[in-house]
Amino acid sequence: MSGRPVKRSLTLRGHRTSVSLEEIFWREFRVIAEAEGKTLNALATEIDESRGLESGLASAIRVYVLQQVKARQG
Repeated sequence: MSGRPVKRSLTLRGHRTSVSLEEIFWREFRVIAEAEGKTLNALATEIDESRGLESGLASAIRVYVLQQVKARQG
């Protein structure tokens, strides 16, 4: 599995944007969105709205994914 980021497009509040994440984060992001009954775009929009201006969207998604994985583990 490559650790190289993969760029994908998302739509946040009607605007297209690109996000680069490693494949392992994309996979887990999809799992989380599905478990929450949300689309990737909807979950990304929620993360985007709650992140501070000091962090980028890709970093905010990685942190969210990590927090969700850790919460599942116990």
